Amino acid sequence: MNRMASSLLSKTSCFSPLCLVIVLFFCNSALARKPGHLPRNQPPKFGFEAPMLGFRKEKVTHLHFYFHDIVSGPKPTAIQVARADSTNKSATGFGAIVMIDDPLTEGPEVTSKLIGRAQGIYASAAQEEVGLLMTLNYVFVKGKYKGSTLSILGRNAVFNGVREMAIVGGSGAFRLARGYALAKTYTFDLKTGDAVVEYNVVVLHY
Repeated sequence: MNRMASSLLSKTSCFSPLCLVIVLFFCNSALARKPGHLPRNQPPKFGFEAPMLGFRKEKVTHLHFYFHDIVSGPKPTAIQVARADSTNKSATGFGAIVMIDDPLTEGPEVTSKLIGRAQGIYASAAQEEVGLLMTLNYVFVKGKYKGSTLSILGRNAVFNGVREMAIVGGSGAFRLARGYALAKTYTFDLKTGDAVVEYNVVVLHY
């Protein structure tokens, strides 16, 4: 292709706009056929086919469970991983970051049936009140939604009666999920810092 373009150029005494168009056409054609280059408008192929949603109707699912935030004892499920120099002087613990792997159970007792785990981070993000930035996944390990996840992002003002956070996505049965989670403190132990939080979650998904 490049030889043909050179031949065309050698037969004309001036480099006309027509010659330029011909050269660009052949160069682009050659590049499109080189290994590693995909023809324009052709999507890349993977080693698996992504499942198509088609035109299935969106449905609403309601979930109810209890979240156990355990900071005490020999095996805590919530561990502080970072803090600012000023965190200890802050009335709200501003700047503290906690990594969690909290159990989610059917009932309020930690010994009740485990349905999943809340895995992620919460951080003290307010200076005037205790307000947490929640960034975590609900990972379901039992039952109908085993292997699926829901992603939570929101503000948790822990001393409010009911707090609302957004469902911003999910995987598995909850692919393309959206919705909200309502959190209500069930118990809080002032001595240990352990808490049990009741969650009602409404999810729209396919």
